[in-house]
Amino acid sequence: MRLILARHGNTFGPGDTPVWVGAREDLPLTEKGRLQSVQFGLALKEAGIVPARIIAGPLQRTANGAALAAAECGFERAVEIDPRLREIDYGSWGGRSDEEIAAHWGIQAIEEWRERSIVPDGAGWSPAPHIIAGNARTILDDISRVAAPEDTVFLISSNGILRYFHALLGADAARPELAKIRTGHWSIAATGPAGWMLQTWNVPPSAEAIQGQP
Repeated sequence: MRLILARHGNTFGPGDTPVWVGAREDLPLTEKGRLQSVQFGLALKEAGIVPARIIAGPLQRTANGAALAAAECGFERAVEIDPRLREIDYGSWGGRSDEEIAAHWGIQAIEEWRERSIVPDGAGWSPAPHIIAGNARTILDDISRVAAPEDTVFLISSNGILRYFHALLGADAARPELAKIRTGHWSIAATGPAGWMLQTWNVPPSAEAIQGQP
């Protein structure tokens, strides 16, 4: 069974000031973000794959992105909305730019999250990291329990959530700086005799990536 984990497309356009977008900042996809979502579906179609399931977080950037990908690859069932895939609530950081956060918390706090997945103390983030990690583990268990060996499952969420899947899929837990996923990129894993095997992480969508080609 193959699992594709995608990060939603862009929510900021040229000239916009990017801010931290969490569970309470339900921004729509930009035009480029919609095109990135379509590209997910095009890559699946080019690889000759219609997913057995498409699962998305409940925010519009993930749910709408999943719908665009589904339409492009010929997926005709309902997209499943899983609240466990909702982006992290970034508390007092939500809706603020890096500059605003750094002025109060220091740039090191930002880098510790981005490079080491360390949650800042006292910023009001939720859920707690152990809950997010537990959710990721149960999502993988739920998917693998009902999937057929030939199935492909496409899952779309946000960077804050997807990084918790990285080590669970066989990546080096000592390298958290590798767990990030860029907007409009995806990662691919498969189940084997020893459990989950990570095939690629944080790459642009393509049929070649699905087929394991460089």
